[in-house]
Amino acid sequence: MARILIVDDEPDIIQLIERYALREGYEVASVGDGQDAVELCRREDFDIIIMDVMMPDTDGFTASRRIRESKDIPILMLSARGSEYDKLFGFESGIDDYVTKPFSPKELMARINVIIRRNAGRDTSRKTERLVCGGVEIDEPGHTVMIDGEKAELTAKEYGILLYLMKNKGIVLSRDQILSQVWGYDYFGDDRTVDWQIKLLRGKLGKYRDCIHTIRGAGYKLEE
Repeated sequence: MARILIVDDEPDIIQLIERYALREGYEVASVGDGQDAVELCRREDFDIIIMDVMMPDTDGFTASRRIRESKDIPILMLSARGSEYDKLFGFESGIDDYVTKPFSPKELMARINVIIRRNAGRDTSRKTERLVCGGVEIDEPGHTVMIDGEKAELTAKEYGILLYLMKNKGIVLSRDQILSQVWGYDYFGDDRTVDWQIKLLRGKLGKYRDCIHTIRGAGYKLEE
């Protein structure tokens, strides 16, 4: 049985999500502050965390960063703030999905189901392939990216996109293809998510940012 942690300072929100999650057969725990979530995650494991952004004492972004220092748990962020900047900041922090309040409980559960299924079915086999584009190199067995010999710190989504582009160098990949490969075939969301993640990824590639070409009306392509 998958375990969900709900982190929100609004009891009504917790009760709403919990009710739907229990119907799906999930085990649910909840806390009302980010610091409580950090401490609970040190003791217990969860399959996904539903994290509110605005909370007293410790906000959701800070709590997410602290949790990720020791646990690689998928995080879906809830927020009343839905601007592009807020979403970009969230994805840059390494979250897996971002849902704005007010939200549809059914849509939220659909997103949760996708994330849990995707992570439950991950291929953990170690491969031997090393991929290179200019000064950017991916060591797939080590799950690391080097830029001109220096290790780059990428989020899971940034790494997934770069790996997919590297494996298909010179081929135009649509946003739907990238969503299907990196987020999952039944991803339930906006394909602009890909554009946000590409923007973040380019920023981390530095002088090699232009290796990722935008093909207007078609998608993205990686070329030296």
